[in-house]
Amino acid sequence: MRHGLFPPGCRVGVAVSGGADSVCLLKVLMELAPRWDLHLRVLHLDHGLRGTESRADAGFVERLAAASGLPFDLRSVNVAALGGNLEQAAREARRGFYLGLIRDGVVDRVATGHTADDQAETVLFRFLRGAGITGLAGMRALTPDGIARPLLELRRAEIRSWLSDRGIGWREDSSNAERRFARNRIRLDLLPALERDWNPSLAGTLVQLSRIARDEEDYWEKAVQALAAEHLRMDASAVLVNAKVLAELPPAASRRLVRHTIEVAKGGLSGVEFHHVERVLNLARKRDGHGRLLLPGLDVWRSFGTLRFHRADGGAPAFPHVVWNEIDTPVPGDCLDADRLIGPLTVRNWQPGDAMMLAGHGNETKIKDLFQRHRVPCWDRGAWPMVTSGGHIVWTRQFGVDARFAAGPGCKKLLLVREIAAPVIKLAQNESAGPPRTSL
Repeated sequence: MRHGLFPPGCRVGVAVSGGADSVCLLKVLMELAPRWDLHLRVLHLDHGLRGTESRADAGFVERLAAASGLPFDLRSVNVAALGGNLEQAAREARRGFYLGLIRDGVVDRVATGHTADDQAETVLFRFLRGAGITGLAGMRALTPDGIARPLLELRRAEIRSWLSDRGIGWREDSSNAERRFARNRIRLDLLPALERDWNPSLAGTLVQLSRIARDEEDYWEKAVQALAAEHLRMDASAVLVNAKVLAELPPAASRRLVRHTIEVAKGGLSGVEFHHVERVLNLARKRDGHGRLLLPGLDVWRSFGTLRFHRADGGAPAFPHVVWNEIDTPVPGDCLDADRLIGPLTVRNWQPGDAMMLAGHGNETKIKDLFQRHRVPCWDRGAWPMVTSGGHIVWTRQFGVDARFAAGPGCKKLLLVREIAAPVIKLAQNESAGPPRTSL
């Protein structure tokens, strides 16, 4: 098959609603199954939206499967109880049903009855909502997660004619005539009006646009993967990219690389729109300085010419884990004179205004100035550990011991301070985790 939808021996779940398109899909695949070595089973999701009519649809599909000698899987979902946009909830329920069967190994692919008319409506709908080239590519004949659309190049009228010529019946979904749904208004009102007043071949034009956009997407997918391999760096749970690189790429490439970076860092592009990408690019194009953006589900920092993309989880900076112990031999930079301390040692994160005395200096230096001098990125500062005694910072990561508390000649009690990886704490049964505590 041209799109390679079903390899030989493929177990195919055929999504059948009872409507003309899905019934045609089932009949065609049944004719092709022996030639292509396909193993079919019929899938039906009852959305619970039309009461007796919905149950009658399910019964129709079940009888169709039985008459065809095919296994039948039925799932019922109360879509209305899920809340939110009803059309979106129904789509997500179907998608969850299909992908669950693929994930559980029941089927290898799920075939749906989407047609060229559905493609045209999808492209027009996405255009009206401001989609870019990615959105205008519409639906693919085969998705990476295993959803196949064999009828995507056929018109709805062709399908009904084919069924009628063979005396094959189908069900009509009364909700397809309800104009409260956006897709129905596009199909029933907008698209016919545009075809009547502007372009009689608009549906075909929209399908052609989707093919062009899809070819563009296929090219850019490979190009962006190459750019990402060259320019993106992973840092724990974040993704880093050089701001200058983004600023100097052609806009078409930089926008796509930003979208790809967001997708990698966040795990998807939900809620991300054109203006979000432009804000990131504007941040990258700044001549210098720091900056921060909060995007849907994502925290983007700029510091010292680097952009850091991190999932926004609302969590506080990690609590530093610092230990100290008595030693006999001084270690340069990290040894305290215990006799100079003016109170018990405590550990906390860095706070604006923190300062310490460096060796050979007569005045305190702001930790923030040290961050600037040593090019410590903004995102690392919140969890920068400060060991304090009597309200004074006596030690901090990288910058060592405050000169006023440093061990010197004749020191009788040396304390070596060091930062270690936080231990994994296993809670006993019935024990719950409380706020972090520092053991002194």
